[in-house]
Amino acid sequence: MSKRTRLSIETLDGRCLPMVPSVPPETVVLTVGDVKITAAQFDQIVSTLPPQVQASARGANRKQFAENLVKVFVLAQEGKRRKLDETPAYKTQQEVQSANMLASTTYDAIGKDAKLDDAEIRKYYEEHKAEGERVKARHILIRVKDAPMPVRPGQKELTDEEALAKAQELRKKIAGGASFEQVARDESDDATSGMNGGDLGFFGHNQMVPPFEQAAFALKPGELSEPVKSPFGYHLIKVEAKESKTFDEMKPEIEKKLRPEAAQKALDALQKQAKVEFNDTFFAPPAPTVNVPTPQPGIAK
Repeated sequence: MSKRTRLSIETLDGRCLPMVPSVPPETVVLTVGDVKITAAQFDQIVSTLPPQVQASARGANRKQFAENLVKVFVLAQEGKRRKLDETPAYKTQQEVQSANMLASTTYDAIGKDAKLDDAEIRKYYEEHKAEGERVKARHILIRVKDAPMPVRPGQKELTDEEALAKAQELRKKIAGGASFEQVARDESDDATSGMNGGDLGFFGHNQMVPPFEQAAFALKPGELSEPVKSPFGYHLIKVEAKESKTFDEMKPEIEKKLRPEAAQKALDALQKQAKVEFNDTFFAPPAPTVNVPTPQPGIAK
């Protein structure tokens, strides 16, 4: 199949989304006067954009982004024709902007190349081991009045006291031998998980509302919680499994977090080595302002 053929990909929900055409990286995709931009160079330009807009510039808005580039190059070529690139002001700005771009690239390279101490990585792992914990749980939700989700068809609004009483009743029923999964299907006001027996799958820290998370991580596998209050209502939680990421599993994530700190330390060292001089007169603190009383009108004598 030709690389120029428009293809499609299937999303998780079965919908098909278009994929933009692809060409070899050396193909010239944009020409503005004497400037020629290849597909590889276009992608490099897009990579300098904020992460949240890169996907759009590579996809649906690719042509729109290219049209903006055309404006930039057309104006730049007109600026050269007018010899604006030869003015002292332009040369100063160009030098600063060029230095800023190179500094950013160098900072990233320093962080990427930094040699991280294994003992430091392990220390971070021990201090943040909880971040790698996950639990697999099921829950039954008894909605309270004014909760964010709508009332189930055929159900009435429950006051806080009524919802708590119902949750306690269902807990006794499950503790007496009733199937948690079946009770969830019959009674849970969380329709999505309810039809799957209350199954929430595995989740980690900071993925659930705080009261729910605290209760779930405090339970042992097989334990059933007391009713847990959240903004949605009262939950009965049953934890089925717990797992924690090993040091080797978390190591790449930890290194990614520590590299910016390593880059900053390297920058501090470079600044100490560099010969830097400030003109004390120019950079002196501004003189304090003096409030001079405004003369009041009077009668001349």
